[in-house]
Amino acid sequence: MAKLRLTKNELKKQKDSLKRFQQYLPTLLLKKQQLQSEILKLKQQREQMKQKRAYFKAKVYEWADVFSEKINIEKLIAIKEIVTSTGNIAGIDIPVFEKVVFTEAKYDFNTTPLWADFGIKAIKEMAGYNAQLMILKKQDELVREELRITTQRVNLFEKVMIPDTKENIRTIQIYLGDLQTASVVTGKIAKEKILKKQQLVSS
Repeated sequence: MAKLRLTKNELKKQKDSLKRFQQYLPTLLLKKQQLQSEILKLKQQREQMKQKRAYFKAKVYEWADVFSEKINIEKLIAIKEIVTSTGNIAGIDIPVFEKVVFTEAKYDFNTTPLWADFGIKAIKEMAGYNAQLMILKKQDELVREELRITTQRVNLFEKVMIPDTKENIRTIQIYLGDLQTASVVTGKIAKEKILKKQQLVSS
C-alpha cells in the first residue's frame, strides 16, 4: 500500500476519489436490488414451469395406461438441438429459450401402434418443458454469480474504500491544520523578536 502523502494536492485527490465512490455506490446498490428481484422472478418462473410439467406428465401417464402395446418410442424421436437467443438482465447476457429441434425416424404405420403419434407429441412437449427449465436454471446461475460480484463491490465501497478515503482526508486535514497553526505561532514569535529588536535599537 502506497504511503499517504500529507499535501494539499493529495487532499484534493482524496476528496475527488470520495466523491466518485459516493456517486458510484448508489448505482451498485440499485443493481444489487435489481438482481435480487430478478432471482425471485426466475424462482417463480421455474416453479410455474415445474407445475406445468407435473400436470402434463400426470395426463400422459393416465393416457398411456389405456394402451397395452409396448414400443420403444425413444427410437422414433431424439433431440437435435435446443435453440436459444441472447437476452439481458441488469446488464448481463443470458440465454433465452426459443425452441427444441428434433430428429424423427420414419416408421411403418401398419406395424406401429396408433398411439405412437400421440407419444411423439408428448415427448416433444415434455422435452420443451425440460429445456425451458434447464435454460431458467442457467439464467438463475448467471444472475446469482453477478449478484455475488456486485455484493462484493458494494461491501468493498461501503466497508473499505469510502471509510479509508474519509480517514485519509481526516489525517491530511489534521496534519495541514497543525502545519498552519505552527506557521501562525512561528510567525507571531518572529514578529515579537523583530519588535524586541526594534525596541532595543530605538532605546
